[in-house]
Amino acid sequence: MITVHHLENSRSQRILWILEELGLAYDIARYERDPKTMLAPRALKKVHPLGKSPVITDSDNGRTIAETGAIVEYLIEKADGRMGAPADEDQRLRYRFWMHYAEGSAMPPLLLKLVVSKIPIMGKIAMKRLQPMIDVHLDFIEDELGKSPWFAGDEMTGADIMMSFPLEAAASRAGLDNGRPNSMAWLDKVHARPAFRTALQKGGPYAYA
Repeated sequence: MITVHHLENSRSQRILWILEELGLAYDIARYERDPKTMLAPRALKKVHPLGKSPVITDSDNGRTIAETGAIVEYLIEKADGRMGAPADEDQRLRYRFWMHYAEGSAMPPLLLKLVVSKIPIMGKIAMKRLQPMIDVHLDFIEDELGKSPWFAGDEMTGADIMMSFPLEAAASRAGLDNGRPNSMAWLDKVHARPAFRTALQKGGPYAYA
């Protein structure tokens, strides 16, 4: 049995979603952020030394897996490759790109904007400089979503799971709106999926959907 160590308003919502899409059985261990610092509780360090979410434990083999991308790939393998890389070589390369791009390129400037937004005066100046950097990514994503209905081609894959959080974060705080219709249509399509709705019900409050 998979246990998802689920932190409110975090990347771990993606793990609940893919588990619902794959139809894998799982339990949820819930964690709340510190109301003052908004950091994860120290209890998560008992699960993994980094004390971060998402992290899963698999009672079938005693494994503990951390990092969203690693967890997504692990669950896809556990589900016999469903939602994994497409057979077509070009689509497979796109799948690999988006799987890594989500956290490697898309999230850092979004996270940096969130951090500097907490800094008085100088933070506002920094945010103005960050937005053009973020816009480059948003324009790139918008163009790419004009080429196919899903990030890796005609079918939804783990790449779409990975890209959901960056686009949700961008829509929440970094200027993604109806001016980029492909991206917003993709988000609406994701949020309407029954598996996504079920994951939201099970995961509890989530600020980005």
